[in-house]
Amino acid sequence: MASEYQIKQDICEVGRRIYTRGFVASNDGNISVRVGENEFLTTPTGVSKGFMTPDMIIKVDMEGRKIAGGGNLKPSSEIKMHLDVYKHRPDVRSVVHAHPPTATAFAVAGIPLDKPVLPEIIISLGAVPIAKYGTPSTEEIPLAVREYLDKYDAVLLENHGALTMGTDVYNAFYKMESIEHFAKVSLAARQLGGERELPCPEVEKLLQIREKLGVSGRHPGCVDCGACSISVGEAPAATGIPEDELQEIITRVTQRVLTSLGNRKE
Repeated sequence: MASEYQIKQDICEVGRRIYTRGFVASNDGNISVRVGENEFLTTPTGVSKGFMTPDMIIKVDMEGRKIAGGGNLKPSSEIKMHLDVYKHRPDVRSVVHAHPPTATAFAVAGIPLDKPVLPEIIISLGAVPIAKYGTPSTEEIPLAVREYLDKYDAVLLENHGALTMGTDVYNAFYKMESIEHFAKVSLAARQLGGERELPCPEVEKLLQIREKLGVSGRHPGCVDCGACSISVGEAPAATGIPEDELQEIITRVTQRVLTSLGNRKE
């Protein structure tokens, strides 16, 4: 595992990226990383994510109490939302909350990003549901998000923004990028007449690829796909695809998928 100082640097770098990409404005957004059983590094409240330095990052316990770091700064006001994720998802090591404009527009409109249209999204995220609105910095948002933690690594927050969970801070950030990309493509497709959803057999192939790649995290499986032979949480059913053909499919899409999953830091 990286040193705490390196993790603080990574948090600052991800903060800079979400700021320069327009995923947050002013002092919006928050980022956290689990560094111990009961210790978490989090961004401070009242500081732009584009201008943070490692000394500003704060360490808190599972109750959100400040342990160290940050000088006179206070932990993010929405740390409750992050800590609730960690309590219910021991596999999650990092949480990112931001307001990517197009994805947030879907959240404001009450439209989930749940149509199986992009192979990379099906493999990495599956669907992206919407958690009911809650007042920021209260227990309402954690309770609303909790409903989806068993199946999803990315959730839209009604009239608020988006939340992603990952194995490290870059992994969680790349999922945030993927949500915004998915939202932009979905919006453009709807302006052009609507998305053409992939049929269930194609979705099942992609889930087989996900399994072969060993992708970590929760996944909703084939969502709203009526005729599918698999259900949420089950392994994909055999589709009779020859092994050499499946390997060829995997080779073609793996590079793009790994990029969207955050396995590279370019």
